[in-house]
Amino acid sequence: MLTDVFISPFVDYEFMRRALVGSLALAVSGAPLGVFLILRRMSLAGDALSHAVLPGAAIGYLVAGLSLPAMTFGGLVAGLVVAIATGAASRFTTLREDASLAAFYLVSLALGVTLVSLKGSSVDLLHVLFGSVFGLDDAALFMLAGVSTLTLLTLAIFYRALVLDTLDPLFLRQTSRFGEFIPFLFLGLVVLNLVAGFQALGTLMAVGLIMLPAAAARLWTHELSAALPLAAGVASLCVYAGLVFSNETGAPTGPAIILAAGLCYFASLVFGRAGGVLRLKRPRRHLAG
Repeated sequence: MLTDVFISPFVDYEFMRRALVGSLALAVSGAPLGVFLILRRMSLAGDALSHAVLPGAAIGYLVAGLSLPAMTFGGLVAGLVVAIATGAASRFTTLREDASLAAFYLVSLALGVTLVSLKGSSVDLLHVLFGSVFGLDDAALFMLAGVSTLTLLTLAIFYRALVLDTLDPLFLRQTSRFGEFIPFLFLGLVVLNLVAGFQALGTLMAVGLIMLPAAAARLWTHELSAALPLAAGVASLCVYAGLVFSNETGAPTGPAIILAAGLCYFASLVFGRAGGVLRLKRPRRHLAG
């Protein structure tokens, strides 16, 4: 019966309901940020920042064990430090931003893995790297819901400023005294969602739920106002599909969710109405003379 596969697990098992609620919170707040990252040509920045979270989370783990507040605070501080340091390196040196991001990405990943390995076991390391979406407790759910709510409210309040900063940052700086503040606000939201995401999906997988649905949405529409909710919807669908697949097959949950997002992205590459392969190969109509 289809209900046994698609509905019953979420009715019968509390851990499945917790996983669904927590992952949906990440989906609806993270994927719209991914759309802005793509438009800003900062897709790799999301990946780099996701690994920048790791050393801070590892230090929190060394101090307090698998403590949610300690690891969250450490990850948030580390992510913000790397974001600021990357901007400073690209501004005051001859290195381009992508080179600075690559350097911080590699160092952060190596440092985080080393710190976790000093005190913990391979199980603890896998928990930090790949998350434990089926192990979300009340504290984690409240944090995910809080981050999601804060992100959506901030996007709604500063939507116009974020769009201007994405499409014409010079105009925003000339017309608003808050123009210099908006990029840091945006990076702060990205880091906050990545920190929340590592609790469920781990530092290696969290960025996938931000970027892949956003990339898929951009292949279906050129309208930003449509791409944001579409990305959130695609991410939510991928969360549900990944949880069902993981429950049925025993596959790791985080990678299953990201693989579902990857399938949506590859399907959009082919069929997307705003940039898919079939759309681009379709012959254009010429105006009749």
